[in-house]
Amino acid sequence: MLDFGTLLPLLAVAAASGVVGGVLAGLLGVGGGIVIVPALYFALSLSGMDPALTMQVAVGTSLATIVFTSLSSSWGHYQKGAIDMGLLRLWAPAILVGVGIGGILGGVVSGYVLMAVFATVALAVAIDMVLRKPKTEVAARSFSRPVWAGLGVFAGGVSAMMGIGGGTVCVPALSFLGYDIRKAVGTSAAIGFVIGLPGALIYMATGLGTEGLPPFSFGYVNLLLAAVIIPLSTTFARVGVKIAHAIPPRALKLCFGLFLAITSLRMFADLFGVV
Repeated sequence: MLDFGTLLPLLAVAAASGVVGGVLAGLLGVGGGIVIVPALYFALSLSGMDPALTMQVAVGTSLATIVFTSLSSSWGHYQKGAIDMGLLRLWAPAILVGVGIGGILGGVVSGYVLMAVFATVALAVAIDMVLRKPKTEVAARSFSRPVWAGLGVFAGGVSAMMGIGGGTVCVPALSFLGYDIRKAVGTSAAIGFVIGLPGALIYMATGLGTEGLPPFSFGYVNLLLAAVIIPLSTTFARVGVKIAHAIPPRALKLCFGLFLAITSLRMFADLFGVV
């Protein structure tokens, strides 16, 4: 059991991650998990929790918060006409398949190899988004359905294993295909719900009966931490939406590229710290 002296800092970290994660969810369409997972992982590690369970709880709890954060963020983007519903219908089934695979494998397979691949791709995409000159016209390209399906399974699987909303993969992919950056962000915010709900349910189910979990846990989802994060992340997601639609598209693209570069470098730092 966690004592009050340990619980209070843990709740404070959860609250801070909810604020920052919410703003990023609305601004960049990333679901907030890219902030929430490492924050919870660090805080739970300091609490003396079994290291073997820390990452699962951080990921499962993050996915549960993404359900609500993505709803708030995507509704704001939808009101501004920034969600491509046709693309969402095309991509959602494959993403769901990926979430199922990634969610089940998340607690079994080591993610270090996947993290190395993802960090490399993320850094390459970040460099492309920052350095590529803006086009005078936006002309959305597309792939065949099998390629869309493959991208969806990849995005869903990686997101479920890492507890993120999918925007880290989906936004640069859609931007590369020529989609307007605001529509890429808005559609990715909606995809966060498609990832978060089944992902959280899978982590709840796979963690049932596990010993050593913190109080108020339902499987690998900690309800207390989620209850602290969700009101803050959903509120501040709308702040992020307003910022996203108030700044030039090029500035938004640069913002996401720099954010992605920082995320990638942090992943490499974690890898070299473990290997």
